[in-house]
Amino acid sequence: MPIRRLYALTFVGGAASLGGEIAAARLMAPWFGDSTLIWANTIGIVLVALSVGYWLGGKLADDSPDDGRRLALIILAASAVFAILPFVARPFLRVSVDALSSVSAGAFVGSLIAVLVLLAVPMVLLGMVSPFVVKLAIRSVEEAGRVTGRLYAISTLGSLAGTFLSSLLLIPFLGTRRTFLIYALALAVVAAVSLGRRFAPAPIVIAILLALPVGTVKAVEDGKVIWEKETLYQYAVVIERDDGQRRLELNEGQAVHSIYDPGRWLTGNYWDEFLTLPFAASPDATPPRSVAILGNAAGTVARQYGHYFPDTRVDGVEIDGELNELARSMFDLNRRDAPNVHLHTADGRPWLRAQERRYDAIFVDAYRQPYVPFHLATKEFFEEVRDHLNPGGVVLVNIGHPESSHALEEVLTATMADVFSTVVRDPSQDVNTIAMAGDGQISPEALRAAIPGLPVELRPVAEQTAARIAPRLPGGKVYTDDISPVEWLIDASIVQVAASGER
Repeated sequence: MPIRRLYALTFVGGAASLGGEIAAARLMAPWFGDSTLIWANTIGIVLVALSVGYWLGGKLADDSPDDGRRLALIILAASAVFAILPFVARPFLRVSVDALSSVSAGAFVGSLIAVLVLLAVPMVLLGMVSPFVVKLAIRSVEEAGRVTGRLYAISTLGSLAGTFLSSLLLIPFLGTRRTFLIYALALAVVAAVSLGRRFAPAPIVIAILLALPVGTVKAVEDGKVIWEKETLYQYAVVIERDDGQRRLELNEGQAVHSIYDPGRWLTGNYWDEFLTLPFAASPDATPPRSVAILGNAAGTVARQYGHYFPDTRVDGVEIDGELNELARSMFDLNRRDAPNVHLHTADGRPWLRAQERRYDAIFVDAYRQPYVPFHLATKEFFEEVRDHLNPGGVVLVNIGHPESSHALEEVLTATMADVFSTVVRDPSQDVNTIAMAGDGQISPEALRAAIPGLPVELRPVAEQTAARIAPRLPGGKVYTDDISPVEWLIDASIVQVAASGER
């Protein structure tokens, strides 16, 4: 086989291995999240699979004739698996998640099994490439070091190209499925060139798959999908019911991240508490003059403030710019009715650090179940929040958790209590608690005193909220930027709840 063809095989194989690894992690994120645990599983399985491939490839290379045909067939097989993988992944992952939920395994075990099944085979095949190309490229012992070093360099450059192509271009603009198909097409092309005209249909078939429309990914029973997209950060879908209600769901979980009812502003859910809880820290019963929402999603709370408290300045911060567009276009957060609502596309903590403005209230609703961004759960983060509050200001944190499990709440409120003098809880739902902290007094009596001055619709919400306000739960460890094992905490909570037989 010509040396330049070997170089091409090496480069494309390196690009597919790392590019496929990134695409695989993205493929699993809607089901298991994208925490460090998921990345550790993905990287670990890839490394093990490549190691197995190196061993098998070396053994097979020594037993093969020196014509490169077997190498090309291995690459073509890897191409075929890459092409099939994104089509079988979603139904497989859905069944896996349901099965793992029934035995209540955590995301660590689930992601490990998923990656093992989905990614191991093509990575073993790609791992077999290196020993083959080394054997085919070396013509004499004297040049072994130079040729091997050159091939390693080319493979590494291919891996680098695959990494940046996947993360910066292919996944953001073409999506995960087409990313796999592009690598499958590249592998098929270089393999077919070596195998001859008989195998020319292989890349053509993959090119046809690449041209197929992605189609609707999520099937729903209660309503219809009116918008969906794989954004830079997640899979997002908007579902509309027959009565016109819309809800935003992120990834493949059951959690609803925003809701919109035409002509209505209250949701009957935890979002309503953000309208009334700040009055528990307001001695003069006045609404907050300024609010920052870290994790605005499609703007449910921002829209509520624009309606009930139009004079309050609201800065809604959302890391996913696509959701800001949805807030304006599909969730009725229009500038005419909410002129004091300002949307920002940014990560909440860096955005807050860069602000000179101070707020009467800062809401943190950036936790995507089942994972919490560790940098939004630390003492240093809450110190930055405190530094951006006006005197008497408060921070409210929505804490989603498994039913009957309070480990996450205990840790977060203990961390908040290390920064603020007062921390209380509002257990608004079995799976949601809003923690509220500040350096002034926070009491249900202050909230009750404010009820007569509230909009009529908010008064029952305020009464119910006041009845639930209680001191924070005891216990919990203070998390810091240096040590914040929040992912382990959540997985352990899932397993613990499962072991007790509760849900």
